[in-house]
Amino acid sequence: MAHFIDRRLNGRNKSAVNRQRFIRRYQQQLKKAVADAVLKRSIQDIEHGEQVSIPSKDISEPFFHQGKGGYKEQVHPGNEQFSAGDKFERPSAGAGSSQGQGEASAEGQGADEFIFTISKEEYLDLLFDGLALPNLEKNKLNKISELKTFRAGHTADGVPANINVVRSLRQSLARRIALQSAKRKSIIALERTLAELSRRPAENYQQVLAIEEEIAQLKRRIAAVPFIDTFDLRYNNFIQRPIPSTQAVMFCIMDVSGSMDQATKDMAKRFYLLLYLFLTRSYKNVEVVFIRHHTQAKEVDEQEFFYSPETGGTIVSSALRLMKDIIDSRYPAEQWNIYAAQASDGDNWADDSPLCRELLEKELMPLVRYYAYIEITHRAHQSLWQEYQALGQQFPHFAMEHIREVADIYPVFKDLFKKQQAA
Repeated sequence: MAHFIDRRLNGRNKSAVNRQRFIRRYQQQLKKAVADAVLKRSIQDIEHGEQVSIPSKDISEPFFHQGKGGYKEQVHPGNEQFSAGDKFERPSAGAGSSQGQGEASAEGQGADEFIFTISKEEYLDLLFDGLALPNLEKNKLNKISELKTFRAGHTADGVPANINVVRSLRQSLARRIALQSAKRKSIIALERTLAELSRRPAENYQQVLAIEEEIAQLKRRIAAVPFIDTFDLRYNNFIQRPIPSTQAVMFCIMDVSGSMDQATKDMAKRFYLLLYLFLTRSYKNVEVVFIRHHTQAKEVDEQEFFYSPETGGTIVSSALRLMKDIIDSRYPAEQWNIYAAQASDGDNWADDSPLCRELLEKELMPLVRYYAYIEITHRAHQSLWQEYQALGQQFPHFAMEHIREVADIYPVFKDLFKKQQAA
């Protein structure tokens, strides 16, 4: 059995192999740090990399070494404070602190930590590891086809930009061999005859001259064969094939009535951002539609969606009606993969909640791939949650979760989009 070691350079990342091995080995520590970063970092920086701190004790390697050997007798002094088996608390700060926190210590030696920087791609891979769009295999993406260019062999006609040098030279060599091989064989045969006649040059003088002339003529004909001809040129051929479209639209629906404070909106924004990043890993093009509502719904941009203050009551059905109108006018279900995420604190007019359920059941759920509802509140659930619970039992691609604080966002997101085993 042969073993191959790839020692080629990896560009700027010369230790790419060791880097991937390190990520696999300390995946749990890295995933925990990434999950914490979702809560600690700002929204604008969530697509960037991350610096992960790993305690040095976690990366220590076992090793063999030579002991002192021999037999030694040693007397250890006792103490008046502790007996065998006693336990005492570790100091909260100073020397020996493995978390890098607390005040500096004048004595002793602290425990260093290993800082490892992961790239944006590695950060997202760890962030969404083990997650998948529910029913993605069942809900096929090939709703609309678009043309994409593929390589399709070679052709004798084309433009100079597509010329294939290797194929052209190979064709030229084959042509020259075909045109010159017979002449070269004739030259070899004539040279053998000339060598025999040259033994008696006086008797065969005229024959020698004739053979020499014939050889010279064959060599001129061989030299006249061009090195490359237009017949030799070969071009890369390209064709267009229809492929399934990978475009998706994400509807972000949020209650902006007076009961929704800025902290609640910020939690909703983190959830929307996670969903957007997650969709971009499965679809080539993702468009986002922001719909905010109180008693009336309106399509807005991202800045107004999250930060424009509103007051008044709450009528959720106005946002659902607007979403249906936008789908009908701009995002037909046969051409787009539609996802929706709704965030609310649970407030709604009691008479409007059954209407919301009816709109979702009859008009929206047959069109969307997945509908996620998150309720951000510390209070008891109200009529909207109860109506949506019935939808969750009826539609497998409808999911709902309860969020109380920022720390719940990432675990709730993982619960909504965890990989489902194939039936």
